[in-house]
Formats: sequence, structure tokens, C-alpha cells
Amino acid sequence: MENLKPLFLLPLFFCLLTLCNANQANNLHKLLKSRKSQSFSISDLYAERDYSPVYTSPQDGLMQADKIDKLPGQPDNVNFDQYAGYVTVDPQAGRALFYYFVESPTDSSTKPLVLWLNGGPGCSSLIGAMEELGPFRVNSDGKTLFFNNYSWNNAANVIFLESPAGVGFSYSNTSADYNNTGDASTAIDAYAFLVNWLDRFPQYKTRDFYITGESYAGHYVPQLAYTILMNNKKTNQTVINLKGVAIGNAWIDDKAMGLGFFDHIWTHALNSDETHRDIFEFCDFVNDTASDKCHSAIQESNNEIGEIDIDNIYAPICLKPELKNGSNGSVDFFDPCSYVYVEYYLNTAEVQNALHVKPTTWNSCRFFPWTDWQSSLLPTIENLIASGMRVWLYSGDIDANVPVTATRYAINSLKLPIETSWRPWYLDNEVGGYVVGYKGLAFVTVRGAGHLVPSYQPQRALTMISSFLQGVLPPSS
Repeated sequence: MENLKPLFLLPLFFCLLTLCNANQANNLHKLLKSRKSQSFSISDLYAERDYSPVYTSPQDGLMQADKIDKLPGQPDNVNFDQYAGYVTVDPQAGRALFYYFVESPTDSSTKPLVLWLNGGPGCSSLIGAMEELGPFRVNSDGKTLFFNNYSWNNAANVIFLESPAGVGFSYSNTSADYNNTGDASTAIDAYAFLVNWLDRFPQYKTRDFYITGESYAGHYVPQLAYTILMNNKKTNQTVINLKGVAIGNAWIDDKAMGLGFFDHIWTHALNSDETHRDIFEFCDFVNDTASDKCHSAIQESNNEIGEIDIDNIYAPICLKPELKNGSNGSVDFFDPCSYVYVEYYLNTAEVQNALHVKPTTWNSCRFFPWTDWQSSLLPTIENLIASGMRVWLYSGDIDANVPVTATRYAINSLKLPIETSWRPWYLDNEVGGYVVGYKGLAFVTVRGAGHLVPSYQPQRALTMISSFLQGVLPPSS
């Protein structure tokens, strides 16, 4: 009898043989390789346990203490307020999460509040802040910043949360916490963070609130949203005015990944017809198992693909991961070595002092022995839809890490009625992507974007998220 293994592991074998510059891809691969047989449903948290109110502490004066005077190397004429600091979520364990918060330069008192979460699991949301949708990006000298004209704080006030504890600047004084981290504890701690943060920034308590993220945030975002909905039903909890969620290139269903991944690489001319045929002959996508012949076909596919960036199959790769002098960046060109500049910048003593953090060696990602997860978030997403919440899934269409095809297979399994037929959407008289509106859910593609959508197509990403916040589909002309 042939040795059968879970098929959803196979796409991430690809990462071993390609250039996975983005650590979210590396961490997702490590997670899938290390998974045990344990799984759970987020609703079990509330069916089996009666939670007492989360820990809160006095927050008086902490907002002003967290205000950033100036980030080292930031450009002139910064016209918005920035804050950074720690929020304790468990005083007994000494667990605290780090956040970076940027207000909108215009109408910050009325614009919505958005939380951004990067994936991994175990990757820092400062990737989002410094390489994707934040107001600044880091120049190649690793010391100075330049404006991102398409920052999402043009449309909202944005919190970047490093979660769970152990990621980036977030920490626990109880080292055992790092061996007992998973989907459930991450959602609970993120909820505790929000309750305390809103006490620290009480002017945002009644503001429309949205949760966004990418990659393994396909778990984080729906689970946190569900946690908020359940706790909002308790009169002794802070009511969070959650209006919707938007997740990019989201890992939301294990089984959809295998089929979506192999369809994507074949239709983008990354492997041969013969290998594609063998994969679909010998790999069982229905029962989610892989035979030895399936493994051989996957290995051949890896050999054919070669060394490319899994996050953007057409992007250049970082050939010289080093700092450069006298080079000013442009938001219109994503530098594949930007992760090098960000890591150097955030490990500068002056920067850490400005961010109000403990002296720390900052890394973009940390791998955890992940203790629990949901193999499919589709039931949770169905619950969010049933609650009347706005739910968007969006995809950069040249990402092979969590490809657009996988998201489409996952959505199609929900069998939602179509309310707005598939159509292009536009920006500056060009097609920015495509959109289809289902009952309770919108699916949007961003043309020419990879896994980190705002990195590769910042202007289109801003148009997309602005439409989401306004509750309308991206423009049809």
C-alpha cells in the first residue's frame, strides 16, 4: 500500500525549492510541516467555556505617553499623529502586545478605525506598516523613510498589531507561552488588546471598526471577528462597533489550497502539461491524500518551476540583500530587498526608543509550535455573513503562495447567490482588477499584485480598501 499523506501539505513543499523572500511563506510552510492532528472550532470556545470579562487596567495618560514625537529619518511635513507602545493582555504571565497606530491626516475624528494583521503565523504586522500599507517605507540605507502616498491612513485610522506574544516587539515574561500558542489564544489575546486599547483611546470606542489582514490572517481575522461578536453579547464587556472584515490572499480552507495551487501554476506556465496531468491523476483532491506517485509528480513540478519568488511569480528577486547608500525609494517600485532595510531600521536603538519598546532584536517572523487551528474557516465566515457583517476577500492575481484560484474554490463551496456578476473595476481608465458580489460577501482581485497586495499595487490597493470602507464595490468605470 502506498504511503498517503495530507495533500494540503504539498503546495508548500514548493517553498523549499524556490526563493521564499517573504517570511510569511516560510512560516506557513513550517506550520503545515509540523501540524499535529489537533483542530478546533472557534465556536467551541463559547460552547464549552463561560468567559469572565477580559483583563483590563487603568489606561489614563497612556495615550499621550505612547505618542511618537518623530520617527528617526522620517521625511518633513508629516501631518498626522503616530503612537506606539505596549498593551498588557495578561498581567500574571506578563504578556503584552505591541502596536503602532497612525491617524489619518484628514478628518481623523470621523474616519473609521482599521486593525491590520499580518499572517505567518508568527509574522509581524510591521511588515504591513513598513513594506505595504503604512505611511512610510524604508529607504535602502536602512536609516531614512519616504512617504507612501497610497497609505491606508488616507482612508482610515490604522492600528498595526504584532500578534501573538513573541512576534516582533510583543513579548511574554512566561516563556512557556511561546510553546502554547495557537489560533484560540491568539484570538483571545487580540480581543483583550482591543478592549484595553479602546480604553486608552476612548475617542474611538464608538467609531466604525474594521479588521483587515493577509495570508494566515485568513485565520486571525475571522476568529477575532467572531470573538468580538460573541463578547459583544455580554453586557459586562466593552461593545466593539465591528462593521466588517477584509482579508487578502487568505488561507481559509486547507482542501481548497491544493487544487487552487496546482491550477494556478499550470495556467501561469510554470510547469509542463505532462506533470500537470500526472498531478491530477495521482493526487486525490477530494479525499485530501497524496500517494507516492503524487509526491513524484509534485517533485517534478518543483524541478520545472525553478527559483522564483512564490509571493509574486513575475517579480524580481533580492540578489544582494544588503544596505545601499544614497538611494531614495519610490512607492511606485517595490524593492525586493526592502525586508533587509526594514529589519535594519527597526533594530536601530534610536528607532526602538522612538517606538517606546524594550531593547529587542526585532525579526519579521517567529516560528511557534502552533497548538491548534481550524482546517477551514468557511463555517466561521458563514457565521459572520449571517450576522450581517461586511465580508470581503481580495486576491493579488500573481501570488502562488495563496493563489486566487484557491480563494475562488473556497468561496464557490459556500454556494452563495450572486448579486453582482463578475466585472472589471477601474482606476485611472485602467482595469484595476475584477469583482463579483455574492449575497453577504464580495470577492475582489487586484491586477498585477502578489501576496502582499499593497506592496506591488499600492494605488489599486488603496482604491480597493476605500471602496470596502465605503460599503460599495470598486468603480465600474
